[in-house]
Amino acid sequence: MSRRYFGTDGIRGKVGVPPMTVDFVMKVGWAAGKVLAKQGKGSVVIGKDTRISGYMFESALEAGLAAAGLDVILLGPMPTPAVAYMTQARRAVAGIVISASHNPYHDDGVKFFNADGYKLSDKVEQAIEDMIDQPLTMVESELLGKATRMEDAKGRYIEYCKSSIPFNTTLRGMKIVVDCAHGATYHIAPAVFRELGAEVLELGTKPNGLNINKDVGALHPDNMRAMVLENQADMGIAFDGDGDRLMMMDSKGDVKDGDQLLYIIAKSKLMTGRLSGGVVGTLMTNLGLEHALKKEGIEFERANVGDRHVMEKLMDKGWSVGGESSGHIICLDKTSTGDGIIASLQVLDWLVEKDITLTKACNGMSLYPQIMINVPIAKKIDLQSLPAVQQSVSAAESELNGKGRVLLRASGTEPLIRVMVEGEDAVLVNKLALEIAASVTVSAST
Repeated sequence: MSRRYFGTDGIRGKVGVPPMTVDFVMKVGWAAGKVLAKQGKGSVVIGKDTRISGYMFESALEAGLAAAGLDVILLGPMPTPAVAYMTQARRAVAGIVISASHNPYHDDGVKFFNADGYKLSDKVEQAIEDMIDQPLTMVESELLGKATRMEDAKGRYIEYCKSSIPFNTTLRGMKIVVDCAHGATYHIAPAVFRELGAEVLELGTKPNGLNINKDVGALHPDNMRAMVLENQADMGIAFDGDGDRLMMMDSKGDVKDGDQLLYIIAKSKLMTGRLSGGVVGTLMTNLGLEHALKKEGIEFERANVGDRHVMEKLMDKGWSVGGESSGHIICLDKTSTGDGIIASLQVLDWLVEKDITLTKACNGMSLYPQIMINVPIAKKIDLQSLPAVQQSVSAAESELNGKGRVLLRASGTEPLIRVMVEGEDAVLVNKLALEIAASVTVSAST
């Protein structure tokens, strides 16, 4: 299905540049409202992360939805998964998140959840795109939507997160560095871990609208590592700007990525008889996870990159656990979307139950050396139509000789080609990745 506005995770771009302009976002709100209003009168929940443009786009969406005749419930700064939960809890017809996830403050975006807390279907997104092209018309004055602010959203979501692990699980005796990326979890995550008994050292919890994801959070672990080591903490937990992905770090400062955390969660569910089916990863999932799960007798399948594709395969298979190396982890027995806080709690619950460290919980899984190079591009390119790139890929696959993988894909959120090479030999993997990236750079510039 051809899309002009919606990408792999909603609509996203640089603030002030189409499509992320005030007038267009208002039109998106109106178009979504017109499509959703076909289900009948109802409310739409709106949450946002902490970037400065959120105030502006929140007002624009509110105006568009009201003009279409839908009421609005404003949550203020809340993690993306919290919006999915509140959409269900408030019996809203949809939820909207204003966020550009892990991107810097000058980017922003909007993404949607349906009434059940899942991402919108392709069919509904296409209907919204089609409606955007129509002239904006208001309903009659007596039918205009109203806006209210939900004052207790924070407390309700904190309790929801805590309820995802057994009531008798306590984190007493643990010292945890919690890095919130100056993003949407800044007033949520520290409270969750403190209320469960942990000693919490905060990092990235002072958002000012411009510092979201800047040198902190799941993509920038160095400051958290320094704090973990300096304070002799048991571990660090870092989220991205909108709280739907995470990474964890052991007491020595070693990062545990989404694949390793997914292994811990899957194995814990297997050993406690709570694993429903197998595990879904993506094309980027490390071979080490696939092999480790196979040793445990756990089925594994790959989906296309993107949490919505992981979700689609989970739903299709009837399984409950899936995720990405980047730290998007979905536990469908706990929540309807990827949730960094809830995923971290599933790991912590297992560490407490078995009285083991994060490092020991990863025993049984070894990551293959994997190199990812992001190659900037000025415009979209068809990789299949570039002979030099295809030749470099074929040459690399020959050198790997069946003991690794090569994957090239266009980013769904940024103007980049992602080059990934994985194999047993780290030196060879690095060499091949650089060669392929160079061929992409040359081919894309001609």
